Amino acid sequence: MSINSESLSKEPSAIQQRRQANTLLLRLQWLVILLLIAALLFLYISHQRFQHSVNERLQSNEQVVSRLNEMDDRIFAMSQQTLPEPSVATNNQAQNQLDLLRIQIQAANRLLADNNDSAAIDLLRGLHWQLAQSSNEIAPALTVVIKQSLLKDIERLQAQSAQPSPWQIQNLAIQNIQDFLHSHERAANSNSNSNGTSNNNGNEGTQQSRAVSNNNLALTRRQLTIHEVIMTLNLANQASNMREQDQLVSYLTQARKQLKTLVPQSSMTASKQPAQAAKSATSAAESTNDLAKNLETMKAPSDIPEVLDWLDRLIANAPKPTPLLTTQILDKPQR
Repeated sequence: MSINSESLSKEPSAIQQRRQANTLLLRLQWLVILLLIAALLFLYISHQRFQHSVNERLQSNEQVVSRLNEMDDRIFAMSQQTLPEPSVATNNQAQNQLDLLRIQIQAANRLLADNNDSAAIDLLRGLHWQLAQSSNEIAPALTVVIKQSLLKDIERLQAQSAQPSPWQIQNLAIQNIQDFLHSHERAANSNSNSNGTSNNNGNEGTQQSRAVSNNNLALTRRQLTIHEVIMTLNLANQASNMREQDQLVSYLTQARKQLKTLVPQSSMTASKQPAQAAKSATSAAESTNDLAKNLETMKAPSDIPEVLDWLDRLIANAPKPTPLLTTQILDKPQR
């Protein structure tokens, strides 16, 4: 009995065995967790390495493709250089230079339309120098003709720049007409006021008052017509500033029609004295180039018929755009 009790005391109890089993299971669990973490780390690292290697391969492939494309472009350029014949290349170069010259001449015409003669002259001089260079591929005979036309255009523009612009002359004449109409309107207002006060003070009856009202009505219509003419001349002045010839002539013609209603036909014929008739005959014989001199020496208009004569001159001498001689030469078909 004593021997059995000693052996049983030496064996671990059930509680100790459970504790040992729990400890073993806990260690196994931690071991499994650590193995899973290690496996995840390994998978992540391998995935990153694989992605990096794929990116490197893609970059190397893109470099190879770009190099191949560059080689293809070089081969294509080298093959294209050997294809065209020398004569065809020369003809193409000459045609390109002619097209560029046409564009530059159009720019010079635009500068002239903007009343910038100095810039147009500088551009034409540059074109003349350009044609004298060795890189010019245009035919020699055509080059000589174009250079001569450029020199003529430069001389004409230099002479034109020394004189006042026709558009400025038109503006000056229109302003003079407007000043006269303003003064004429003020004089009509003062006359109507003085007549009205004198007739009202006289108190000479109903018929005289009716005559005064009729006169005032006629003056009011006259003033309205003069005001409309002044506004129309303002539009003509704007058209002249914008270098619009058609609109300028249209507004001047409209102003003349409006103003003509103020002058009876009998007074128109009676107002043509010998001196004015001689002036009209002289102005009809004068050329359009003398308009600036005529307007500078001409006195301001003194009555409505003379204003109509001024408007006739402005309509007949409306500025017209004169294209460059080189433009006409380049517009001709070259064979």
